[in-house]
Amino acid sequence: EKLVESGGGLVQAGGSLRLSCAASGFTLDLKNYAIGWFRQAPGKEREGVSCISSSDDRTYYADSVKGRFTISRDNAKNTVYLQMNNMKPEDTAVYYCAADYLGPPPVWDMRDLYHYWGQGTQVTVSS
Repeated sequence: EKLVESGGGLVQAGGSLRLSCAASGFTLDLKNYAIGWFRQAPGKEREGVSCISSSDDRTYYADSVKGRFTISRDNAKNTVYLQMNNMKPEDTAVYYCAADYLGPPPVWDMRDLYHYWGQGTQVTVSS
């Protein structure tokens, strides 16, 4: 199984994008997984952006995106979304989703604790 991200693109500062994370194989039921969104800008470490837990849909956000980004899931579509509003040039990065079975892990933004990853989708915010 693997994850597939979509929805990236080019947007002006202040604009919005919605990223999607779906399972490419029918055996990965995302409602049983905590899903994390991470991003990596050129020359920087991959950082946690947001996470939604598997059991109670509790959500977590990095301070840099609180109030602007919203994570949600649609179990019927087996998809997790990241709605990004009021975007800033510093949001420019490759965005990845990752899955942790029955998670989140003890530290939600510790990327090494996630088992499955997507290939990433590029998000570019112009000033």
